[in-house]
Amino acid sequence: MTDLGGFNDHVAHVDLGSGDVEYRGVDDEDAKKYIGGRGLGVKYVFDAGPEVDPLGPDNRLVFMNGPLTGSQAVMSGRIAICTKSPLTGTVTDSHHGGWSGARLKWSGFDGLVFDGQSEDPVYAVVEDGEVELRDASHLWGKGVHETRETLEEEVEGSYGKNLSCMAIGPGGENEARHACIVNEDDRASGRGGTGCVMGNKGLKAVVVKSGTKMPKPADSDTFGEGARQAMQVIQESDVTAPNEGALSMYGTNVLMNITEEMDGHPTKNGQYTSSFAMNEVEGTDVEAEKISGENVRENILVDEPTCHSCPVACKKEVEVNYKHKGQDMNVRMESYEYESAWALGTNSGNDDRDSIAIMIDRCNDMGLDTIDMGNLLAMAMEMTDKGKLDDLDESVDWGDEEHMIDLIEETGQRSSDLGDLLAKGAERMAEEMDAHDCRLDVKGQTIAAYDPRCMKGMGIGYATSNRGACHLRGYTPAAEILGIPEKVDPYEWEGKGELCATFQDLHAISDSFDICKFNAFAEGIEEYIKQYNGMTGRDLSENELMTAGERVYNLERYFNNLAGFDGADDSLPGRFVEGDEEAIPGQRGSEGELCELAEMKEEYYSHRGWVDGVVTDETLEDLDITAGPGTGVSGSGGQAPADD
Repeated sequence: MTDLGGFNDHVAHVDLGSGDVEYRGVDDEDAKKYIGGRGLGVKYVFDAGPEVDPLGPDNRLVFMNGPLTGSQAVMSGRIAICTKSPLTGTVTDSHHGGWSGARLKWSGFDGLVFDGQSEDPVYAVVEDGEVELRDASHLWGKGVHETRETLEEEVEGSYGKNLSCMAIGPGGENEARHACIVNEDDRASGRGGTGCVMGNKGLKAVVVKSGTKMPKPADSDTFGEGARQAMQVIQESDVTAPNEGALSMYGTNVLMNITEEMDGHPTKNGQYTSSFAMNEVEGTDVEAEKISGENVRENILVDEPTCHSCPVACKKEVEVNYKHKGQDMNVRMESYEYESAWALGTNSGNDDRDSIAIMIDRCNDMGLDTIDMGNLLAMAMEMTDKGKLDDLDESVDWGDEEHMIDLIEETGQRSSDLGDLLAKGAERMAEEMDAHDCRLDVKGQTIAAYDPRCMKGMGIGYATSNRGACHLRGYTPAAEILGIPEKVDPYEWEGKGELCATFQDLHAISDSFDICKFNAFAEGIEEYIKQYNGMTGRDLSENELMTAGERVYNLERYFNNLAGFDGADDSLPGRFVEGDEEAIPGQRGSEGELCELAEMKEEYYSHRGWVDGVVTDETLEDLDITAGPGTGVSGSGGQAPADD
């Protein structure tokens, strides 16, 4: 039990096999050590055992709030979903915005913990401190959009005002490894296959009805000072300022033209560092500008909705009319994000702005991660060029947007040989088709829209991310592109190991609060500590809070070590890495550049206190990380167990 401010001290433990629901408090020591959100969610997953089968009944799926979720803190509408990933085999956490996190807190909960597997499909209704499981047989097979519309009618409430729905589509039901959970039609907990786990458990959706339990700060003066300070720096930032900052004006897709100009924009499955470079070499005419935030705002933007307690409004809702195989398709959706536009766009040889909107919407309805889906399509296109798909009934050409649209549905439904292959993810796809030279993943999860030949910090970030290749575990482009907190040379590798670790620890804090990561473009540890101490009633120093972030990151790494991962898995696709026989040096502005991964790993491990990517017993002791019930673990730091 905990009496910390910001907590309801109420977690539902749902056994999907029996249908039983037990309500428990939050362990006070865990709440203090792991903060909440991501940190506490990962601890629940860790306690179920790092060696569980991701698609077995013992894997745990956790929806977890943080102490700031649903409060008056700026950008406090996030929720963490944690589990063992069926895509990577690592621990994973994936977050989404909107209103479901706040509504879960207001309904009286800190989190929902799902164990077991339901024999028949069910959905959960969360209201006023209770969880009820209901039959979902009639929803199985439906897309996310229709599921949400159906549940809006079934569950008493007004959707968009006091009702949120977190659901899976056919991708999760059919256990596509990169399937995601989609909230309110278009906000996805996208990475790591959380939707695949949800489908495996027979859980179609979680519907949350708002309550009135707004978290109250234990120390309102300190919290108020921190919240006002946070709002002030957000309003003063060139990136986050409402109605005029880069994010507010163009959303995340403001980065499209920036990364293209600096030659850090992986193109044609990362064979080039920009579409400029590809066009020069191949004589093509693909233009990243056509799918940029500026182009979207000028041509197809229709609304700029926001999440709970957010003045930035980075979501860019668009509407397009597109003719697909002679049929008119009209789509209105949020949001046209940078990563999605890149993966389904220039990295796949496609610069058709409107087709990308259709594809993003199709991924959301199928419940598939847009980053993995786009990367896998690009991988299939390169495999087609190399004859590696000759034995299948289907292949796909660069920039064939009509075929790409169809393949998204075929992947979610697993209704064709190629669709079934794409559903398996990059690592399994490469192994099955002998296509390791075509894969752009780390630990099975594909990269994001930042080229490590240009941004060396992103190289070490991809390699050491605890959930597989990811830009959001440690967002070094903040410093390498935007100069936040200070500008660093993107081509310089020295110092990037320590920089990456610092960002990783800081983001572990914000993910555990759970507040939007975009606040870090303006806020820092000073704003964080005041809001956290004010809400919880604690009196941590800034250093103690940073240590908590470090503890969260090391707990995740410890989980992965126990699951069989070590430094050999902290790798990068060969085409990016200095000394690799498959290396493709950067072009144009990044001409000749490759990522010095070995040097950065040595620097990073030294800073972390790890040995070959493994958390040592000394580090575990220093951070007070101990195994929990169900793990069967005692003192196994310093050496990773053999991979079963």
